[in-house]
Amino acid sequence: MAAERPPVPPFTRAEDAARKVRLAEDAWNSRDPARVALAYTADSAWRNRAVFINGRDEIVAFLTRKWAHELEYRLIKELWAFTGNRIAVRFAYEWHDDSGNWFRSYGNENWEFDERGLMRRRLASINDLPITEGERKFFWPLGARPVGHAALGELGL
Repeated sequence: MAAERPPVPPFTRAEDAARKVRLAEDAWNSRDPARVALAYTADSAWRNRAVFINGRDEIVAFLTRKWAHELEYRLIKELWAFTGNRIAVRFAYEWHDDSGNWFRSYGNENWEFDERGLMRRRLASINDLPITEGERKFFWPLGARPVGHAALGELGL
């Protein structure tokens, strides 16, 4: 049985839900598929765009492919709503392909957690917007977004 991943549901305070969102953002910004997968149940079910993913092994394989294509990936997630064992987030991330074309990807996710705080369901809708290098807004060194860095709303996103 996997250990708890605090904060755990029920999410009754915005601070707890926002902390859960920031922990997920930090993990995704690590671009370490194995690390990210540990936040999900062994049988976690995803819909990512039009791709359906089941379980940690598929999560790791999916994220490995994703970050081999989406280079210099930087992500900001923001709490949208929460109740009980569910959290809704909005996010944006910037990346470029191997030809140097930049994109900002926008989306929304719905998350459902088990009693240990592991995510058992993730539903993501994502749209990609081609941008120029001059339109980029995410410039921190690769890895976790620095504490105090502007959030989505502060960046006009």
